[in-house]
This record gives sequence, structure tokens and C-alpha cells, in this order.
Amino acid sequence: MVSVRFLGSGDAFGSGVRFQTCIMVDAPGTRFLMDCGASSLIAMRRFGVDPNSIDVVLITHLHGDHFGGLPFLVLDGQLVSQRARPLIIAGPPGLVDRLGQAMEVFFPGSSGVTRKFAVEVVELRPEQENAVGLITVTPSVMTRPCGAPPLALRVGCAGRVICYSGDTEWTDALIPAARDADLFIAEAYFYDKSVKFHLDYRTLRRQLDQIRPRRLIVTHMSADMLAHLGELDCEHADDGLTVDV
Repeated sequence: MVSVRFLGSGDAFGSGVRFQTCIMVDAPGTRFLMDCGASSLIAMRRFGVDPNSIDVVLITHLHGDHFGGLPFLVLDGQLVSQRARPLIIAGPPGLVDRLGQAMEVFFPGSSGVTRKFAVEVVELRPEQENAVGLITVTPSVMTRPCGAPPLALRVGCAGRVICYSGDTEWTDALIPAARDADLFIAEAYFYDKSVKFHLDYRTLRRQLDQIRPRRLIVTHMSADMLAHLGELDCEHADDGLTVDV
């Protein structure tokens, strides 16, 4: 059994009073996050999740509402939670430098401190299957300016496939990335307004016959999208929502 919990389902700006993106997956032998927005440690505390229980953090792209929680997670393990187990952080090329920069901006001197637990930062190889701990991750390059390749993540764990789009405008690269996934978690920032660099629900809906996911949950919703929830014909995320895959 694989369980998915949306610790944060919001956008960058707190629409709907939601935490920023943070999706936790429990699978046999491992627990991992997909994205870790700046509010993620707060969300973990809110929902009773021990930060030390996280084995892996997967990052889709290097915007603060998707990776800005990493310095807080690392320093919590060092200064508060007395973490001992290793932590793997995996994401797009450029992650090593940007995480170091973020650590230094938020907490000068923190990037070079010796800790009692190992932190391994892995830059994923796009369009290839990557082994990360007990899971496999196949990243596909999306369309989103963030100073490094933005990724959709196709994750294999315990015989299940979960695809998470990250943030992107529509691109045909999403079709193979999410095709036949047991769960496709897709950004739907707007309901029917097509804009650059974000996906809207109507555009996504038109492509589902090609993608054929077994289950679809939309997330990362603006105030516009939240106002249309009653018009959706798929599931939508809420902070704290848990589903089994």
C-alpha cells in the first residue's frame, strides 16, 4: 500500500489559506516528500509529521514555494530534532548550488556546518530513470523559468507509479511522463485562463484521453481555481488530504 498526503496544496501566495506545495508519500520501507515549499516545516508540525521520518525529498523546480523549505528542514534536524538518519535531497541540475545559496541567504554559515546526519544532494538526470533510495524517479523537462530545468517527476515505489507535474504550462512532454500513472498529481493554477508557465484545468482536461491516468488530483490552485471547485469532474487536493494508491 502506498499512501499520499497533501501537507501543502497551495500556491506561492497563500490562496485559500493553504500551505505551499508539500506532498508526502508513505511506501513500504520509505517516506518521502515531493517538493518542500517554504511553509513545509510548519505544515509538518500542523499535521503531526515527524521531520526526522522523511528519508528523501524530491524537488521539481527551484522556486521558493517548492524548495524554500529545505534550509528549515535541514536545520531543524541539526538544531531541534536531533536527526540521526541520513537525508537524501534530489532535484534538477543546479540544485547543489542553489540549495547552498539558499542556506547562506537564510542562515549565513549554515551550508558548511558539520552535522550528525548525512545530507546527500542528488541532481537528477532528466529523461532517465534514477534510483533514489528505495524509489525510482524519471524526470521530464517542463516549461517554467526558474534558473534550472523544471521537472515533472514520474516516481515508482512499491509497484505503484505516481506522477507529479510540478509547475508548467501545457507541454506534450507531460503525456509520456504521466501516461497510465496510478496517480497523476497535476497543477491547475487557473480554471480556464491560459497563461504562460502555468497549467489551467480546462487545458489539462482536454489532454486526459492521451494521458489516461488511473486517478487525477489537481493541486497548486489560485483563488480563481478555488472558486471553481464545484465545477470539477476530478478530485482536488486540500491540506491534510490523504489518499491510498
